[in-house]
Amino acid sequence: MPSCLTLKKSNCKNCYKCIRHCPVKAIRFSGNQAHIIGNECILCGHCFVVCPQNAKEIVDGTEKVRVFLQSGDPVFVSLAPSFIANYDGVGIGAMRKALKQLGFYDVEETAIGATIVKNEYERMLCEDERDVIITSCCHSINLLIQKYFPAELEYLADVVSPMQAHCADIKKRYPNAKTVFIGPCVAKKDEAEYYSGIVDAVLTFEELTNWLKRERIELDREMDADEESRARFFPTTGGILKTMAQNVPGYTYMALDGVENCISALKDIESGRIHKCFIEMSACSGSCIGGPVMEKYHRSPVKDYMAVAGFAGTKDFDVAQPNAVELKKHFTYIEHKLSQPTETEIAAVLRQMGKFKPSDELNCGSCGYNSCREKAIAICQGKAESSMCLPFLKDKAESFSDTIVKNTPNGLIVLNENLEVQQINDAARKIMNIRAASDVLGEPVIRILDPAGFVQVRNSGRSIRDQRVYLAEYKRYVEQTVVYDKDSRMLVGIMRDITDEEAEREKKESISRQTVEVADKVVEKQMRIVQEIASLLGETAAETKIALTKLKESIADE
Repeated sequence: MPSCLTLKKSNCKNCYKCIRHCPVKAIRFSGNQAHIIGNECILCGHCFVVCPQNAKEIVDGTEKVRVFLQSGDPVFVSLAPSFIANYDGVGIGAMRKALKQLGFYDVEETAIGATIVKNEYERMLCEDERDVIITSCCHSINLLIQKYFPAELEYLADVVSPMQAHCADIKKRYPNAKTVFIGPCVAKKDEAEYYSGIVDAVLTFEELTNWLKRERIELDREMDADEESRARFFPTTGGILKTMAQNVPGYTYMALDGVENCISALKDIESGRIHKCFIEMSACSGSCIGGPVMEKYHRSPVKDYMAVAGFAGTKDFDVAQPNAVELKKHFTYIEHKLSQPTETEIAAVLRQMGKFKPSDELNCGSCGYNSCREKAIAICQGKAESSMCLPFLKDKAESFSDTIVKNTPNGLIVLNENLEVQQINDAARKIMNIRAASDVLGEPVIRILDPAGFVQVRNSGRSIRDQRVYLAEYKRYVEQTVVYDKDSRMLVGIMRDITDEEAEREKKESISRQTVEVADKVVEKQMRIVQEIASLLGETAAETKIALTKLKESIADE
């Protein structure tokens, strides 16, 4: 990850918005977290701007600058000319006053360095017999060429940026000075760090604003009039060209903004079709006044341009122009690309995502990549995950749920709030003797079922659970559950066919009744037998008693 950008992992919600907006796809996803790939990133700051959860952070340089202020050495500010668009109605005098209150020795405009750079561009066009020249003011564009278009490095103007030119000029005049650039750019932090010894620190407008607020310093609404300030146009699209003479015969002068437009132009140059052209390139749409840290969300392109145009003069700053050697800047190719996977590896990954033929490749861009093939390459390189393909996940989830619905033994029927059939599975069609789902889809449920239970649940919001219902028209018993899903506004009916269970239960009840009846008859018969035996025994006992009595009397008489 670039040292000037950090990631708050707890904030990352795996939304892929950063990769969708990254023009060079320099973001890797692992463990549902976004990671910036340092040697691929061009520090355009788009991911920082678009992140809805503020998971991307720019490293704050305020404390480093505070240390400089306490060192005793004079600390100068090189203030980017886009400040006039960021701080409405505040001129350079008011900015100088506020920054001196923070402890800075003095404040100068980076536009002074822009004038020096502009002069060198004009010299190159007149004296060096160059073919195509691409401006080197935007560090993100420089990184884009160094990392992705190394063949075009010969066309990149080997000239320092206005920030570097100005800070070098300050240090020439004040040898023990510390220089701090303040502007709307993330990439300038990296430029200052990589080309050490020229710019000691970089602050963004956002960092400056927060610092002023903490110190309770108010900016005065005062404007300055200075005709020798034409280079203040630099932070606008075409601003460099606006300050140049554009009088070299045979050259075409043009300005491009936005990384995508610049990439297209670089491909044109790479094709060999472009010649004798001076091209001003800016990574940000609208150039620097559209920078990622113009208070992050400060985007008023027309108003901002008018603020710059109203502040800029008609003549150049009076500068001491260094010789060409002092302004040289060497750009080298920055190796970054991972190995290209084979066609077999790409095809295998595409199959994992359910892409078996070209028609399966939707190229919808929901994952952030421009095509399914580009996404598959990123997966092979360990930069992306299969789960980032939303259509694939949707189809997989639907396929899984469809498998469950189709194979469950329970009948399922889904209705909308108008009680119209939206879905019905095979088990439900079997219960209700429905030939095909198309016969009932979109039809009122009353055509096939008594809707009373569904109406009750829809109106009350309370589910019915395991209600035993007899479907007379189908001669079937079912246990019916009806639930209402408020999110989808759908009613779901689940029917378990218990006809066989009910028949078995009735059979058992019938057998039980017959057994009871037989038992009752047996008991009754046994009781009659007992009564008859008892009657017979009673008669016999009486006769015996009479006979014994007579015998007793007879014995007594003798």
